[in-house]
Amino acid sequence: MLSLSSCWNSHRHEAGEHIAHDARRLGFDYMELSHGLKVSHLPGLLNAVKHSVIKISSVHNFCPSPVEVIMDAPDAYEFTSHRESDRIRALNLTEVTIETAARIGAPRVVLHLGSVPIKSYTHKLEALVHAGQIYSREYTAAKIDFVTRRTKASQFYLDRARAALDELLPFAERHQVALCVETRSHYEQVPNESEMQVLMDAYRDCPWLGFWHDFGHVQRKANLGLLNHAESLSAIAPRLLGCHVHDVAWPAKDHRVPLSTGGVDFDKLLPLIPKNIPLVWELSPRQKRSGVIERLAEWKMRFRV
Repeated sequence: MLSLSSCWNSHRHEAGEHIAHDARRLGFDYMELSHGLKVSHLPGLLNAVKHSVIKISSVHNFCPSPVEVIMDAPDAYEFTSHRESDRIRALNLTEVTIETAARIGAPRVVLHLGSVPIKSYTHKLEALVHAGQIYSREYTAAKIDFVTRRTKASQFYLDRARAALDELLPFAERHQVALCVETRSHYEQVPNESEMQVLMDAYRDCPWLGFWHDFGHVQRKANLGLLNHAESLSAIAPRLLGCHVHDVAWPAKDHRVPLSTGGVDFDKLLPLIPKNIPLVWELSPRQKRSGVIERLAEWKMRFRV
């Protein structure tokens, strides 16, 4: 199931119908409603769904975007925040997103859970890798220090994220919408890949929670030597509910059109994905239409999806 995230084209259109028609003309039957979507877009998108212009594979938290946040900022409020008001706002906005998904007929909501508030090392590591220093002593020392600090601090924030899930899951079940915990691009963020496995094991008997694999995000961490992409994916694939699909320009420029940079080995990784999983092309709005059209045709021919 191929789907297009509205993050690529929602800024180009004032009317929700135009967002849907745009995706359909490109060759997508499904869309994901992304976190940058405005409230004013929803009536038109509902109308497009009603008239079978498009189907909705998933909705990405927070959707619609919080009115008080000017920029597209899915991490404006985190379940792991030290501010109680932020945690409450994150829960309330997520309930609105679940209601939006139920209203428009989408069976999945994609979630960011938060982060461990430690000094950010990810950008430093990426800069060193970009400079060809991945095998240097400086890089090795920085990576070891980073992983050690995060590991020591992470359990408290993972527990906060789990508390939020425990509160949201009955609401999600009531609306018949599954919650999908997304893999993230920065190692400071929660959960990392080993924590994702622990999380999925903890909720193994819950049909309303699964994980959402973001190819570009995980590849960025693989490029830093923090994990093996294929091993990480295969270990947890049975709990997979969907994917964000985009390519990466070495080492960390993601949300590129799939098959455009060669940064993600889709030939190796796609066979690990269970059948009938939504594959949502989550592209930077800067990616050109001609490139999307060209690579989508190549994708359909190569993968028969």
